[in-house]
Amino acid sequence: MTVPAPSPQAREPLRPLLARIWREYLSHHKPAFFFSMLLAAVSGGLTALLLKFLEPAIDLLFGAHKGPVSIWGVVTVPGNMVLIAVPLFIIVISVIRSLAMAGQSALVNRLGHGVVGDIQKQLFSGMIRADLSRLRSQHSGTFVSSVLFDANLVREAFTTGIVNYTQNILMLVGVIVAMGFIDLPLTLIVLLGVPVVSWIIRRFGKKSRKAAHGAMIETEALSSALMENLDGVRVVKIENREEAEEANVGAVIDRRQRHVIKGADSRAFSGPASDIVAYSVVAAVMAYAGWSASQGQMTVGAFASFIGMLLMAGQSLRQVTNLSTVLSEGLTAARRLFAALDIEPEIRNAADAAVLEPGPVTAALEHVSFSYRTGEAGAAPALTDVSLHVAPGETIALVGPSGGGKSTILSLLPRFYDVTEGRVTVNGRDIRELSLSSLRDQIALVTQEPFLFDDTIAANIAYGRRGATAEQIVEAARAAAAHDFIAALPDGYATRVGEAGARLSGGQRQRIAIARAFLKDAPILLLDEATSALDTESEALVQAALDRLMAGRATLMIAHRLSTVKNADRIYVIEAGRVVEEGTHDSLVAQGGLYSRLARQQSLDVDPAALPPLVALPDETGA
Repeated sequence: MTVPAPSPQAREPLRPLLARIWREYLSHHKPAFFFSMLLAAVSGGLTALLLKFLEPAIDLLFGAHKGPVSIWGVVTVPGNMVLIAVPLFIIVISVIRSLAMAGQSALVNRLGHGVVGDIQKQLFSGMIRADLSRLRSQHSGTFVSSVLFDANLVREAFTTGIVNYTQNILMLVGVIVAMGFIDLPLTLIVLLGVPVVSWIIRRFGKKSRKAAHGAMIETEALSSALMENLDGVRVVKIENREEAEEANVGAVIDRRQRHVIKGADSRAFSGPASDIVAYSVVAAVMAYAGWSASQGQMTVGAFASFIGMLLMAGQSLRQVTNLSTVLSEGLTAARRLFAALDIEPEIRNAADAAVLEPGPVTAALEHVSFSYRTGEAGAAPALTDVSLHVAPGETIALVGPSGGGKSTILSLLPRFYDVTEGRVTVNGRDIRELSLSSLRDQIALVTQEPFLFDDTIAANIAYGRRGATAEQIVEAARAAAAHDFIAALPDGYATRVGEAGARLSGGQRQRIAIARAFLKDAPILLLDEATSALDTESEALVQAALDRLMAGRATLMIAHRLSTVKNADRIYVIEAGRVVEEGTHDSLVAQGGLYSRLARQQSLDVDPAALPPLVALPDETGA
């Protein structure tokens, strides 16, 4: 299995992108953000202050001061207190600095994980509300990658990254200003290295952005490959394809690793490249300081303080270089996130959508045509000029060859897709004029492979009816012939069903799905081959439950076993997206067309003399 990589998204301009990140994420955590920035500024400023204090401290401690000494004209220290005051000052400042850094880290952690939570909630909301057509065309691994990988890149960049970037920039500026007070010509020599470092940052930042984009694409591919293999593990095993899948996934991992390593190399090499410049500047400073000291223009304290500041400036510069890479990766991730979030669902409420009131419902398709790939050249329509209707208490059946469009018809009624031509109506009103929630509240769906959530049986039955009582859940289970097997389980209705209901048999899952439909009590019932995958005993139980469920409702059912549709009020035979026959079981058999041939193939009670010679048709045994 191969997983297609998503196409790169257009590059959004930087300023609107940053404004949107602030508006949608950081602005929700303003107190934490601003206070962490304040603490970052405090810790950066105190670091510069400690280094600046080295000059008077060294001169005081190693000088022969008998009388009071003034420090920067702000604090006067008696001569006999110098040895106590100087270390005490350093301890007090370092304690305050450490507390500021600890507070900053705590706030950044809260802020960062809050942002991740916001992004993940937004992504899930976008996924769960997306059109089915989009979900069909985009692998679920894409969403998993965005939720887990991209969200954390954005967090790292715009919480830890921004705060630490600000701290190091402020520290760098503060140190350079303090260096200027010690020796301005020497500081100007240091600043000559800034253009070189800026070039290094830009160069490695570009490489890192490219690597980050490639890593994101391959992370999507890896997520998709893993999920696909987990879902299809039985097929993989029965076909002895373990080796092939190991090779496929291994190739994806290797491609991802190449991008990840390139990004790591960019971060690893940018720091040492900046260090070369920094130490070259240190060498120049030492040469100049030696000459200046020989002229009596620089004291030992000034030199020690200047060198300490220079080393701190180099460290801050290296951090800024690394953080620039982190910010680049975060911007790349943010662009991808917003590109996904900005896709508006096509299936949404009209501005003046009406509410469909509960009660009996008549549904109809009026000259409906539909294509899954609208606008694509050569795309064959799934339905062409289909008309049918169902009234309260009626059961209509859709039969015909596989791929004919029967399931598509069922998907149009709850408006999973919108028709290309014609209209779908409920009580004579186009469903596009109705609110989605009120429309879907009036529809219950039971499929061939019912989906159960990894929750309790009670929760799965009550899924379609919020606030259902325990008595109502049990009543629905009894109606669906599910109560007896549920009561026999060790935990009864509190039994967890496992992933997709894996701890239950097919018949048990089906009866829980029918109980869910009973509890919802919707006037429209859609049955998509609800008994086709069951054994004879389970089918009998499920069919009896379905007969009770269908009573009084407008029911549309798909079935490939024609024995289950013999008593339908009308049968529509669907072939190649068209209604080719319509009528009751007896009238369709008498016509001698496609339905009668299908009935003969399934050995129904048909008079052989009334039928034309049997002609084998491809795919006519499916639903």
